Amino acid sequence: MGAGHSHKLYRHGHSPVHELPAHCKLVAVFCFVLVVVSTPREAVWAFGLYAVLLATVAAVARVPAGYLLRRLLIEIPFVAFALLMPFVVPGEQVSFLGLSLSVPGLWGAWNILAKGTLGVAASVILASTTELRSLLLGLQRLRLPPLLVQIASFMIRYGDVIADEMRRMSIARRSRGFEAKGMRHWGVLAKSAGALFIRSYERGERVHLAMVSRGYTGTMPVIDEVTASRAQWSYAAALPVTALAVCLLGWTL
Repeated sequence: MGAGHSHKLYRHGHSPVHELPAHCKLVAVFCFVLVVVSTPREAVWAFGLYAVLLATVAAVARVPAGYLLRRLLIEIPFVAFALLMPFVVPGEQVSFLGLSLSVPGLWGAWNILAKGTLGVAASVILASTTELRSLLLGLQRLRLPPLLVQIASFMIRYGDVIADEMRRMSIARRSRGFEAKGMRHWGVLAKSAGALFIRSYERGERVHLAMVSRGYTGTMPVIDEVTASRAQWSYAAALPVTALAVCLLGWTL
């Protein structure tokens, strides 16, 4: 599988985290998120320790705190949903600053915010230290269905192509004096969307024919096979194993 496409989240570096094989990091992040989700919401201190673990990994990977915090803004819609829960969830009520808040709603909001933020932070660190091509190869190495890997690969590869096509169509409309100002212009936008779909479909047909003419039989060739040593697996397992120990402690206390 060859894909020289890079993504904006990746930060080039030579840290120990960068050098780990992608499939090791994928398994580590997946197991870490499972442990976080399994932790009882009442163990507030455990989530603090999880945050310290992620901060340590980010420091080892040389990912700046400001960079990580900016990427966490993607979870703002979930934050807004969580902030509504104390007002809409029925149950025991408490008063805070003149507001009547639901105790189950507060716990639910905390549960979403804590676990969601930790999961997003772990994913951002993974994306910041792993090239997109390596992530796809890692998924293939982990025996994810090849068709899903190929779909993801083409989606990422041609997403920018379709975005550029949309941009050119928008420039063409504006150069002819068109500006969408209301519902009466929706027809023009709908026609543009239809034209974009037809162009994308035709491009996909041409790409498929080109692949078949070069011997494509349903699987993509793997140019370089990445393997992981026992030491690398042990290094990657440090995060989820430590988190698991914290989780078990949280259930016993």
